[in-house]
Amino acid sequence: MSRKPTAEGREPESLRKNSAPDPRPSTLVRFYALAFGLFLGLCLWKFGNPVILDSKIAPPNSPSEFWNDPWPTHWANWIFLPLALAGAAIAFSKKLRWPGTKWLWLLPLLWFGWQIISARETAYPDLASTTLWQFFGCGASCFLGAFLFGNGRALNLLLVGILAAFTFCLVRAIEQRLFEFPQSSQALIEGEHSGWTNLPPETLLEMKRANSIITTNGMDVANPAILAKLAKGRVNGTLVYPNALAGAVLLLFPISLVLAFNSTKKLRPVIRAIVIAMTLFLGLAGFFWTGSKLGWLIAVALGGACLFRPGWSLRLKWAALILILFVGLGIFAVRFHNYFEAGATSAGARFDYWRAAIQTTAKNPLLGTGPGTFQRPYAKIRDELAAKNPQTKLPEMARLTHNDYLEQFSDSGVPGGIFYAAWIFLALATVAPRVWKSGNQITFAIFSGLLGWFIQGIGEFSLYIPALAWTAFTLLGCLLGWSGNQIDKPAD
Repeated sequence: MSRKPTAEGREPESLRKNSAPDPRPSTLVRFYALAFGLFLGLCLWKFGNPVILDSKIAPPNSPSEFWNDPWPTHWANWIFLPLALAGAAIAFSKKLRWPGTKWLWLLPLLWFGWQIISARETAYPDLASTTLWQFFGCGASCFLGAFLFGNGRALNLLLVGILAAFTFCLVRAIEQRLFEFPQSSQALIEGEHSGWTNLPPETLLEMKRANSIITTNGMDVANPAILAKLAKGRVNGTLVYPNALAGAVLLLFPISLVLAFNSTKKLRPVIRAIVIAMTLFLGLAGFFWTGSKLGWLIAVALGGACLFRPGWSLRLKWAALILILFVGLGIFAVRFHNYFEAGATSAGARFDYWRAAIQTTAKNPLLGTGPGTFQRPYAKIRDELAAKNPQTKLPEMARLTHNDYLEQFSDSGVPGGIFYAAWIFLALATVAPRVWKSGNQITFAIFSGLLGWFIQGIGEFSLYIPALAWTAFTLLGCLLGWSGNQIDKPAD
């Protein structure tokens, strides 16, 4: 027999609850979340280079290289594609609903569609096709996160692989700072003094291939640029360079810290203290030794903003904010004073890249020059400047704009840039109020990490690194899915 509506014209409470989305993910979804998290962990370990450098990355030829060296980024595509198709099949089979407002999901589709149009018209199809794969991964990761991982249990399983690889990346960074860099520097100096007689021939040949040893005036000498880099001690872990590692810390350290505190409450106090202390040491030391100026300022700003969540008195919040700003900016001034005394060359170079991106957008306002192709018009701009002013010292050549948002305008025109910027802004704006009011520490930590990572995109190119971009967009999708589930919950 079918139940009749009550006198008030409403269904019984039990029926309303049964019609709500089931908050528990199925066994298949949980298994898929674990598998996808392990894949993202593999990306953090092996696919930490920009996709446009794919042709420069030699495939490993030995078990040692397979374990220690990065893999060509296109390998990630062939692992990701079947995973994405399997996730789409699961979502369709479960008849999962769109989380939240459907109109928000039009923006990534418009953005990726415009990338395809731009790629079809570019003069550099090799770079464009490589970048399209990367952008497909970003959009697909966001959709998968929203449809499949917006539930707490699925999200926890997803984080297993991600945070395990993040820990390995930080351990690798600490090893670089404490052991690898000093030993490598000493080996180069001693080798040059001994005429490289202290090195086996195969090691000497490998160091020449790596450009650690260069030939000048017929003599093999230690590369001064490598020695200077080792002397700075800026770590990069398993990623392409130090600022990329800083982006990973901004993205994943907040959730690591929350889980270190919340997931160890049932452990013995001594073990819990060790876990928390190790999490703090790895995250903070790794971040500090990246030497990222922009990353440090973002971390200070986010740390201050987090104080204004409900819980403390307003007076105490302002006192803590002043302390954080005083200490954070004080350390920044001491840590980077040599950089500013030397003229802040990297900041000046970024302004030059951004200026070139604006010029390229002005010349190609509709479709840009093609996804991932900034290096081509920038090389022409540099050549023109050098021809006009031969004495002018030009910034170092760049393959990417060091600004994910400006690069969208330069590479895919004004529509492509607007679609991307609007997507990111509206996605974060959609989840921000619910995250702030919910009191859920895990979602707040994920949101904080995403906000820091997307802000860092103003001065970096993390959108083009699979390890960072695919992880970030998966987590963004998770928040959108969680936010939609909050709306769909029946009233008590």
